[in-house]
Amino acid sequence: MNEAFQRLIERAEQLITRIESVLPQPLSAPADWNASIAWRYRRRSTGHGVLEPVHHVAAMALDNLKEIDVQKEKIDRNTRQFVEGKPANNVLLTGARGTGKSSLIRACLHAYAPQGLRLIEVDKAELTDLPDIVEVVANRPEKFIVFSDDLSFDEGEPGYKALKSILDGSISASTANVLIYATSNRRHLLPEYMKDNLSYTHTEDGEVHPGEVIEEKISLSERFGLWVSFYPFNQNEYLAIVAQWLSSFGVAPAAIDAARADALVWALERGSRSGRVAYQFARDYAGRAVA
Repeated sequence: MNEAFQRLIERAEQLITRIESVLPQPLSAPADWNASIAWRYRRRSTGHGVLEPVHHVAAMALDNLKEIDVQKEKIDRNTRQFVEGKPANNVLLTGARGTGKSSLIRACLHAYAPQGLRLIEVDKAELTDLPDIVEVVANRPEKFIVFSDDLSFDEGEPGYKALKSILDGSISASTANVLIYATSNRRHLLPEYMKDNLSYTHTEDGEVHPGEVIEEKISLSERFGLWVSFYPFNQNEYLAIVAQWLSSFGVAPAAIDAARADALVWALERGSRSGRVAYQFARDYAGRAVA
């Protein structure tokens, strides 16, 4: 009887162990924080969240980013204040695609990594786990930028309210070593419809007030303390960016001048004069020039 009972206990313990292995586990800190300056948060199919080191962080220098000097000054200043332990704001970078929003954040990471700056990239689908991520890094000596790229939400997505709560409004105090930087093509992060305008009201003297629908849609973006807007490049700005990238690839000045016409044709074919298109042209042209 005792042996049968003992076997039953052992089988029960084995079953509990197997069940625990597939249940979502609390997010744990990486074994070695020195493995990288950038981390990527991933939620496994089992529900377990992990912080994975990014072993090959795309190199980017602030000096390589041209024609966005005003935006660069704002982001660099805010990031420097953060790294130095001074008050700094969460940042929302919005505007035209391919104008250097995410590149600027990567450049700041490389510039301030020697002073303890680190980055954690979180996809919008996993923003519901933000409180767990913040909890894991709260007592670390490093400064962490939680970065979400190309952020936008559809109606009712859970990540919207999670981010809103973390930015401002949660019962817990903000963590001094964590800021959120997000990029988006939308200023208000939610789709806006013509019917939303019907919620506006006005007073007898004609003063207009947004309705609840509009207030809700702008409430998230308002919680970012710093807004930085990016605009499409004109032709001269585009060509200046092309020249900078060609120079960084070692193309001779004479060849850079000769590439202007090709660069304009490239942009025309792509239907855009963005910094991304300029970089892609420079890679293509420099590759052909070297060959």
